[in-house]
Parts: sequence; C-alpha cells; structure tokens
Amino acid sequence: MEHYNKLEDPTDEENDMLDLAFGLTETSRLGCQVIAKPELNGMRLAIPAATRNFAVDGYVPKPH
Repeated sequence: MEHYNKLEDPTDEENDMLDLAFGLTETSRLGCQVIAKPELNGMRLAIPAATRNFAVDGYVPKPH
C-alpha cells in the first residue's frame, strides 16, 4: 500500500474500464494509467493470470 497511496486517484473513465474486468481487488488499477515516477521505485505489480489483451485477441468492444 505504500506505493499505491502515491498514485493519482483513478478517473471516472478508468473506473468504468475496471467495471468490465474480473478478479478485481481494492487496489486494482489499469496498468496504462500508472505513470512511472521516481517515488514509485521499488513498487511491485501483479498481473492477473487471466487477462484479455484486446490488441491481440481481436476483441472489438461495443460502444456504450
């Protein structure tokens, strides 16, 4: 939690995307929204075993 508390709060758009994910925890974030900064040096990230890579899987999300 030490490093997590140094992150910017998630935006409404990020929370909307997280609503589509499964296996969330209270500290889940989108990796593309975590900006690498010196104060995050030493932060450890965990990627879920089951992920969906939209760019590779060819998935086209429906507009909402």
